[in-house]
Amino acid sequence: MAEILAIKPAAVDGPVVAQLDNGVLRLTLANPPANALSLAVMAALTAELDRAKADKAVRVIVLSAAGKVFCAGHDLKEMTARRADADRGKAFFEQTFAACAALMQAIVRHPLPVIAEVDGLATAAGLQLVASCDLAIASHEATFCTPGVNIGLFCSTPMVALSRNVSRKHAMEMLLTGETIDAATAKEFGLVNRVVPREYLNQIITKYAQTIASKSSLVVKTGKGAFYAQAEMGLADAYAYTGRIMVENMLARDAEEGIGAFISKRKPQWTDE
Repeated sequence: MAEILAIKPAAVDGPVVAQLDNGVLRLTLANPPANALSLAVMAALTAELDRAKADKAVRVIVLSAAGKVFCAGHDLKEMTARRADADRGKAFFEQTFAACAALMQAIVRHPLPVIAEVDGLATAAGLQLVASCDLAIASHEATFCTPGVNIGLFCSTPMVALSRNVSRKHAMEMLLTGETIDAATAKEFGLVNRVVPREYLNQIITKYAQTIASKSSLVVKTGKGAFYAQAEMGLADAYAYTGRIMVENMLARDAEEGIGAFISKRKPQWTDE
């Protein structure tokens, strides 16, 4: 099995704290109280995601936050201050939403699984962040909303991720009312996988992450990429595409090893090839 025992101390400079432990890279939003997605925060988070692609010691990414708010969305004070610009902030707004779109797509297109650990409020682009992750586990105290309609700014970009996770009517309910839903409702809607007591949240997240980290990294990367690619295709194209992926996967050394181990009733030894 590939070596996944590397432990690196947390990188504490900047608004995102990165710590690698046993193959699991924890990226913590450390810009309380709101953990707002300012340009600096989005740039830092995107940079950490990019670095993780090249680090063979990283097998799973956990996205968490410091404080009582997971993420309050865009930094409205930062954006409002740019209304004094000659163009009333238009260029800055374009830059902000483009950076946000790039960040969300970086999570979806990232070769490694990304798990959201939500303990607190996730609102607007913060909810978008949760919805963009591959898995999301929340504490009972977590809450979620897309409140843009309440302040004259419809959550149009958050709806992209939201509507790809929950039913249309549930998405429209959140978008049109702007009301906050609790963690149990978020699970019912399909926004999160599980809801657990706060005191067990980190333990359960770690179990999920380490379970995934113990698999063949090659196979996990192949599967994640194929999942999102086929989801955007028609039925026939999706089957044709995934058929090709299955053939490629069958030719991988880890597939040969895994199937052989299953038949021989032994534990597979992954090489990530």
